[in-house]
Amino acid sequence: MATLGRVAEIWRYPVKSMRGESLENVNFGIGGITGDRGWAIRDEKSGEIRGAKKFPKLMQCEARYAQEPQFNEDTGAQISLPNGERFSTLDDKANTLLSKFLDAEVSLHGHRPASDLEHYKRQEALDEQSLRDLLSRNSDEPLPDLSTFPPDVLQEISEYTSPRGTYFDAFPVHILTTSWLKTLASKNPDSQFAPARFRPNLLIDGAADGYPENDWCGKTIRIGDAALECVLPTVRCGMTTHATGELPKDTQVLRTIVKNSEQNVGAYANVVQAGEIKIGDSVELL
Repeated sequence: MATLGRVAEIWRYPVKSMRGESLENVNFGIGGITGDRGWAIRDEKSGEIRGAKKFPKLMQCEARYAQEPQFNEDTGAQISLPNGERFSTLDDKANTLLSKFLDAEVSLHGHRPASDLEHYKRQEALDEQSLRDLLSRNSDEPLPDLSTFPPDVLQEISEYTSPRGTYFDAFPVHILTTSWLKTLASKNPDSQFAPARFRPNLLIDGAADGYPENDWCGKTIRIGDAALECVLPTVRCGMTTHATGELPKDTQVLRTIVKNSEQNVGAYANVVQAGEIKIGDSVELL
């Protein structure tokens, strides 16, 4: 089997929309990396789970686990605010500190059962204008073709803020190549197309030039001991433009994506065979 690239970085994000933690190796289960997006923020005003699309300052926070999380168990994550203040998602003061930082009444929640419909339910219908707002599209820009999503997934994320029982946007794994980022940088050298803007679980180096993830979609790849089904390219939103770490706010990042790569960066994937993936593992097409 030909090698498509190699794993350069592995990332897990304990709290949805916050910066995550770099891993040397990790087991990928059918539901992705255990503990990935294990926690999320609820906007008490709207009664809805929200991320950095609503609260951009979340991307200035960092979260990591003090101990390895267990499947289907709410292990506390350590949150660091930009001012250096640190606390656990399990601390009594966590909601107060985050609400003060975001200047909005919010609360932290670990996973709830898929049967808790009200917890995951969208409170606003996704009409054209709300989609434009959600995805940060200008009036003269096209909306993405959501019909490319599997019908059951599209139905789920239309009614709920994430697939029930999770806090993923749509799928449990996000794959990104350095090739895609380099291609975007060639289109707009003034912007920084750094991996941190796109929050991948797996960053792949050494892939073919251009947008190689597009060629992987609809196919199964092996990485380490795991096998992943690449489903479809990842539609991007305004989160790619927000300040995170040392990266400044830059709206031209999204404008470049919409214009040059069909509104996508990277690919969504499902895990079809659980197994360990580590830095340096080859990516092979099955």
